[in-house]
Amino acid sequence: MFRQAFSRYSCGGTISVFGCRRLSVICRPVEVRIVEVGPRDGLQNEPKILPTAVKINLIDQLSETGLKSIEATSFVSPRWVPQMADNAQVLKGIKSHPGISYPVLTPNLKGYQSALAAGAKEVAVFGAASESFSQKNVNCGTAEAIERFRCVLEAAKKDNIKVRGYVSTVVGCPYEGAIKPSAVAKVVEALLDLGCYEISLGDTIGVGTPGTMKKMLDEVLKVCSVDKFAVHCHDTYGQALPNILTSLDYGISVVDSSVSGLGGCPYARGASGNAATEDVVYMLHGMGIATGIDLPKLINVGKYICEELGRQSESKVSRASRKCNPGDQ
Repeated sequence: MFRQAFSRYSCGGTISVFGCRRLSVICRPVEVRIVEVGPRDGLQNEPKILPTAVKINLIDQLSETGLKSIEATSFVSPRWVPQMADNAQVLKGIKSHPGISYPVLTPNLKGYQSALAAGAKEVAVFGAASESFSQKNVNCGTAEAIERFRCVLEAAKKDNIKVRGYVSTVVGCPYEGAIKPSAVAKVVEALLDLGCYEISLGDTIGVGTPGTMKKMLDEVLKVCSVDKFAVHCHDTYGQALPNILTSLDYGISVVDSSVSGLGGCPYARGASGNAATEDVVYMLHGMGIATGIDLPKLINVGKYICEELGRQSESKVSRASRKCNPGDQ
């Protein structure tokens, strides 16, 4: 049983510190599942509202790259997120591939019911480790927000629908500054108790560093085993890849990212969006970690959506590939 459990990871050995040997076993995963969040978390933060057909085409193209999880849309009020107003049309219009999940965000029971009617097979709920951020984002405190999810999780259990949980502001908040790791662990525990199968830990404004990520992960991993967690890193200060690498050293094997680094955070000036999926995949493949993703195909999808948005890609890998192939503009 132990051999099977460790087959998912590549482990190191011991290191020497000031002449003393100390056990430092790094168990990085040999395979990582990428959760592509561009069609939802990416597009909802882009100022340009794209036609429904473009969104559907984006998801269909992403489905051909080898991705196994693609967050399709968000069932929130169009008053607050107009970019997602066509959520039902998008979910109904995509070509669902066997073996690929297309989760959608559902902040409340009304959103969940609308998602279910549109054919959703997996949904996500989101909480925050910061009280102030929760108040600004969903107009209630963290505890109340989590309690609102209870009816969603109860309904999902009856309907046999998987629910993923997000925890935002896991290392920093634009209103409160640094967030205590214990506050993150508290929200994680509450979401797991409600029945979320996986928790995505989000550095929403991209202020985390490997040091602050380690402190947070040390506390959070006291709550539950590492296989329950994913990381969702924004690249505001250029720390997304180092933070993802840090999480890999803890054994986390699920990473959220956005094609071409789409998105950003409206609460952080200069935020450059999520970690670019192309860059994450390039790094993982260079480490010998499998993703099942065809990187050239992914780069082409990134070029497509950036052309539709009329913006430059935030992916360093995508930019470098164009310089290496100047005829491919």
